[in-house]
Amino acid sequence: MASGDFCSPGEGMEILQQVCSKQLPPCNLSEEDLLQNPHFSKLLLSLSQHVDESGLSLSLAKEQAQAWKEVRLHKTTWLRSEILHRVIQELLVDYYVKIQDANLTSEDKKFHETLEQRLLVTELAQLLGPSQERETHPLLGLEKADLLELMPPSEDFVWMRARLLLEVEEQLKKKCFTLLCYHDPNSDSDSETLKAAKVWKLAEVLVSEKQQCQDAKSQHKEQMVLLEKKSATYSQRLLQEHRLRTQSELDRINAQYLEIKCGAMILKLRMEELKILSDTYTAEKVEVHRLIRDRLEAAIHLQEQDMEKSRQVLNTYEVLGEEFDRLVKEYTQLKQATENKRWALQEFSKAYC
Repeated sequence: MASGDFCSPGEGMEILQQVCSKQLPPCNLSEEDLLQNPHFSKLLLSLSQHVDESGLSLSLAKEQAQAWKEVRLHKTTWLRSEILHRVIQELLVDYYVKIQDANLTSEDKKFHETLEQRLLVTELAQLLGPSQERETHPLLGLEKADLLELMPPSEDFVWMRARLLLEVEEQLKKKCFTLLCYHDPNSDSDSETLKAAKVWKLAEVLVSEKQQCQDAKSQHKEQMVLLEKKSATYSQRLLQEHRLRTQSELDRINAQYLEIKCGAMILKLRMEELKILSDTYTAEKVEVHRLIRDRLEAAIHLQEQDMEKSRQVLNTYEVLGEEFDRLVKEYTQLKQATENKRWALQEFSKAYC
C-alpha cells in the first residue's frame, strides 16, 4: 500500500473533526471526545460516506435536488406569467393617469380599453373555472360562455396583441435598465446599446455574486465555529490563570480569618476562665491571697537583695584572680585537716574515757 494511504493520528483526528462539523452539523465534538470513544469515531466516519453536508442520505439528497429543480422550473413559469400580468396592470394604471392628457390619440384609448376588457374577461373566466369541476352553482349564475360574449372583436384583439408586444418589451427594457443602474450606478450614463449588452450579462453577474455571498457565508460559519472553539479554550485558560493568580490571595485571606477566629476563641476561653474564678473565689479569699502575694513578693525582694550582695562579694574575690584560687585551695585543705584532727580528737576522747 502506498505511503499516501496512511495519515498520522493527528491528521486523522483533524479530518474526523471536519467531517463532524460539515457533514454532521449536530455533532459538536471535541478532539478529546473522539479520542475517548474510538468506536463511535469509526461509526461517524462510516456514516459520513452515506450522507451529504445537510445530513440527508445520498438517495434522499438526489431526490431533493430533483424536486428543487422542478420547483425552480414551476417558479420560473409562474414568475413569467406574474411579470407579464403586472406589466399589463402598470400599463393600464399609466393610462388612467394620463387619461386627462389631450395628446392621447383614439388609437391609444382603443388599445388600452381593448386590453382592459380582455384582461377583465380573462380574470373572471379564471375565477369561474371549468364547469365540469364545479359542484356548486356558478357565481351570479354566470357561465364561461356568458363571459366570452364580452370579449372584444377578434380584429381588435389581434391589433391590440401586436401593439402589446411592443409596449411590454419597452416596459421590460426600462425595468432592466433600472435594475442595471441600481446594481451599477455608473451605467446610468451609458448608451442604450451598452446598457443592453450589460443587461444581457447581468443575470450571470448576479448568479456569480450570489455564489460569492454563499461562499462567504459558509466561510463565516466555519470561522464562527472555529471562533467559538478558540473562545471556549481561551475562557478556560483565562479562568485557570485567574484562579491560580488569586489562589495565593485567597489563602492569605483564609489564614488571616483563621488567625482572627483563633484569637477570638482564646479570648472566649479566657473569659470563661475569669468567670469561673470570679464564681469560685469570694472577696475575702481574694484579699487574703493578695496579702500572701504581697508577703511573698517582699520575701523575694529581700532574697534578691541578699543575692545581689553575694554577687558583689564574689565579684570582689574574682578580681584577685589565680591568687584567690590558691588561697581557696589552701583554705579548703586546712579546713579538711582541721575536720580530720577534730574527728581524731573525738575518737581519742571516746577511747580514753
